[in-house]
Amino acid sequence: MTEATKTEAPGRCRNLAPPPTFATAEEERSDRKVRLAGAFRLFARFGFDEGVAGHITVRDPERAGCFWVNPFGVHFSQIRASDLILVDDRGEVIEGDAHVNTAAFAIHSRVHAARPDVVAAAHAHSIHGKAWSSLGRLLDPITQDACAFYEDHGLFDDFTGVVYETAEGDRIAQALGKGKAVILRNHGLLTVGGSVDAAAWWFIAMERSCQAQLLAEAAGKPIPISRENALVARNQVAGGFNGWFQFQPMWNMISREEPDLFD
Repeated sequence: MTEATKTEAPGRCRNLAPPPTFATAEEERSDRKVRLAGAFRLFARFGFDEGVAGHITVRDPERAGCFWVNPFGVHFSQIRASDLILVDDRGEVIEGDAHVNTAAFAIHSRVHAARPDVVAAAHAHSIHGKAWSSLGRLLDPITQDACAFYEDHGLFDDFTGVVYETAEGDRIAQALGKGKAVILRNHGLLTVGGSVDAAAWWFIAMERSCQAQLLAEAAGKPIPISRENALVARNQVAGGFNGWFQFQPMWNMISREEPDLFD
């Protein structure tokens, strides 16, 4: 394998720095919060915002059962680290002076409870994600990028209105299973990861995969990648810390162009 080839597969490379580690919980909390603010700014740039809908959450590194989330009613493009609120496992805001989106708590609290490995989760009403979700189908492996989700995403094949009850959050978590994403029928997409970076990147990648399949099916009949090759490609594009690494160029861009997110 040449040096040039090595840089194409961060999940398997030894010459690339892994995600950072932290000496204290406070340092890790600070990093998670600024990354979360940056993810919201990027979602706004990509047009994933829609009114007050959408939320990304990240676990607090020290307080069990608590997660940081966007304040209800604040536009994604304006969110700063200091605006984020900390919510406990009862839905009470224990840090911050804003309200929590009831749907955010109902969904994310149950996903975090069901998946101890999940550090962050992202959900938004992105246009192609919700268009694809109306078909009630999983994504097919028709592109290299879509293979990241091959046999690694679920379908919540139900819709009963806005998610206000944690019981429905439990059913969404069950549909997610051990995967990195779930399509919520007639609703949109939800992705998870071991970091804010990974959860946000998988959402961006999944939204684009939905767009690609919608375009391909509108033009004709897409040719799927074989199962064997789709699994190989999944390991190549989604193995190791690939989700975290793919987000870094976007993080570098947004953190430099909009430094007020650190406030």
